Amino acid sequence: MARKALIAREEKRRKLVAKYADLRKKLKEEGKWEELDKLPKNSCKVRLHNRCQLTGRPKGYMRKFGINRVTFRKMALEGKIPGLTKSSW
Repeated sequence: MARKALIAREEKRRKLVAKYADLRKKLKEEGKWEELDKLPKNSCKVRLHNRCQLTGRPKGYMRKFGINRVTFRKMALEGKIPGLTKSSW
């Protein structure tokens, strides 16, 4: 489990990105780079990092499911992910 502060920081960044998305797009189209520099650093979409929705783990993230590989394997073996079965041959 990730520290609560790291999860909260990431959520704060997501809110800033959503808040400034339209303004950033408008300023980029107009080429107003000085005004773009004055916006908060964390309002840039590039600074976001994917984290597991259940545990907050930053590594091994599976984009399609929104969780990390460890949690994914655990849930798959328990049968909590519909349509997924353990393969054997």
